[in-house]
Amino acid sequence: QVQLVESGGGLVQAGGSLRLSCAASGIIFSTESMGWYRQAPGKQRELVASITSGSGTNYADSVKGRFTISRDNAVNTVVLQMDSLKPEDTAVYYCNFNHWGYDYWGQGTQVTVSS
Repeated sequence: QVQLVESGGGLVQAGGSLRLSCAASGIIFSTESMGWYRQAPGKQRELVASITSGSGTNYADSVKGRFTISRDNAVNTVVLQMDSLKPEDTAVYYCNFNHWGYDYWGQGTQVTVSS
């Protein structure tokens, strides 16, 4: 029933930009906090950015000033705008929400930043 579908990943040169989107269905979207996580090979999945139902935001220190998370409740979409990308941003990026302690995840979208 619940589905999160990420899109927008790809290969980009350092300093470039990508815009990731997460389309949600089977969810009362406007009531949920949403997050973007990423996982590089051999590393733990880490929180990149989150946004509350009231559009308050939080960012990992490593992406502050470069990434922007936003939401459009009218179309059940969360966006991660990524600017000034660095090779260390290379990872699979996942959309997430947590409902009453249960995590829901998208399938992930690959972001590769070349130097």
